[in-house]
Formats: sequence, structure tokens, C-alpha cells
Amino acid sequence: MALYAIGDLHLSCGTDKPMDIFGGGWSNYMDKIKSGFSVLEPDDVCVLCGDTSWGMSFEESLPDFEFLSELPGKKIILKGNHDYWWSTAAKMKAFLLINGIENVEILHNNCFFYKGTAICGTRGWVNEEDVDAQQNKKIMTREAGRLRASLLAAGDADEKFCFFHYPPRFRSLICHEIIAVMNEFNISKCWYGHLHSQGHKYAAIGEFDGITYGLIAADFLDFTPHKILE
Repeated sequence: MALYAIGDLHLSCGTDKPMDIFGGGWSNYMDKIKSGFSVLEPDDVCVLCGDTSWGMSFEESLPDFEFLSELPGKKIILKGNHDYWWSTAAKMKAFLLINGIENVEILHNNCFFYKGTAICGTRGWVNEEDVDAQQNKKIMTREAGRLRASLLAAGDADEKFCFFHYPPRFRSLICHEIIAVMNEFNISKCWYGHLHSQGHKYAAIGEFDGITYGLIAADFLDFTPHKILE
């Protein structure tokens, strides 16, 4: 039994938006995902850090979830900026239940446990230039609140890990609100996705101010989930 993480699978089984058009590492990426997940055993757990499906609705995303369900291991999914199918936790759970998707869980204002370790997280945010300052602040405050709710749900877990879609740090951009919550709960390790191609070289990887960061975007990992814990 092991805990893994990967982000940005960008599945498009039900939509006409394959990532192969970007070439390079994305060529034949669906086959690479299948091969990468083959290292997992049925009782392993894999956190998916957003941008899982290009589907615009539950109906469009269903083929992607059927693809996921056939991959080994239990999957815990959080929201990415391209997960347009995302809805309320109750609706998403009902969607999975009705369609017989039994090995996928939703991380949203809650937490899950791997042995004694709490799996916590939220989408996160980085200030966007085309969003006004007030709206950026509103979104960042909301994401910090969701992270706090997730960490509170972990109670007195032996250890708490944080997972995000957006990087809490990127070049000169520092998400102080998100990092403040991690510091409040004494978080020492977190993982994130979102960054692709040339963005990889600007990723915060390693320890910064007491927190160790790891990039787990699919194309950075060559589509093989990163093992975090045995």
C-alpha cells in the first residue's frame, strides 16, 4: 500500500480537446497515463491535483471518469482551473455513485486519511493580471478558507499533507494567505500541479521557509504518479 500524487491529466475521452496537439511530452499521453499508473496496486491511493477532465459537464466528463476507474488504485481529486464540470460536493458524489465510479473521491472542504496521515487541500489561487485586485483578494480568501476547513477536518492527525492545483509559490508570486494557513497548522510538505512546459523551470521545488514543495504536474513526471509514502 502506497500514497501517490499527480496532477493535470487533462483527460478528453468525451470531448475533442486532446493534449497531443502540444507535441513533445504530450504525444500519446493517454497511453503514457495508462503505463504510468501500472505501477500502482489496487489498494494504493493517488491524489489528483486538478485539471483532470476537459469535460464541461458531468455528461462530458463521464468517459474520463470511466477511464480513471479502470486505472489501479483509489483516486482523490481536487479542483483545477480547467475542471469546468466541477459542482457541489453533494452533486459530484451523486454523479459518481449513479455511474458506478467507486474508486474516486472528491477533496473539497474535507480531508481523507492514508494510515495516520491526513490528505488535505484545495485548488488554491495565484493573482491573475486580468482579474481586478478586489476579485483576486476575494478568491484568495475563499481558497484559504477552504484549506483551513480541510485542515480542521483532519483533527489531530499524526501528520497533515497539503495538495493544491495552483503553486503556492511561483517566481516572485507568493500566496501569503495560503502559506499563512499552512504555517498555522504546522504543515511541512505540500505538492501542486498547473505548471507545464517552460513553467517547470520556474517551479518552487524543495524547502522554502520551513515548507517543502513538490511539483507533480503530469508532464513534469512523465505521466507516472509520484510516490509520497509507503
